Amino acid sequence: MTRPANPDFLNGVPELLVLRLLATRPMHGYEVVRAVKSASGDQFDFGEGCIYPVLHRLERSGWLTADRERVGNRTRIVYRPTPAGLTRLEDATAAWLAVVRGVDRVLGGGSDGEPGLA
Repeated sequence: MTRPANPDFLNGVPELLVLRLLATRPMHGYEVVRAVKSASGDQFDFGEGCIYPVLHRLERSGWLTADRERVGNRTRIVYRPTPAGLTRLEDATAAWLAVVRGVDRVLGGGSDGEPGLA
């Protein structure tokens, strides 16, 4: 089965989704991969090759902590957002919602269906 391609305009979205999901509970990397797919209703299927670099970048930026913990019979690196990461999540969410409103205005247009032009 071929995975659906994720559109190019999603740059930055994996970071936002990872922070949001980790704000709900700590997870190891593969859990994050599965959670993104599940929480998005299978709309996003970011593989490990996308998610792990995001996790490492967020950790280097000080937005996540990574601790080795026993999960089941294995030890895994479990990620949690830092206070700075939660602030980053708030800022990124506000920025994304502004983008969505702008795109919606252009695509949805005014009452006549035309884009809202000045």
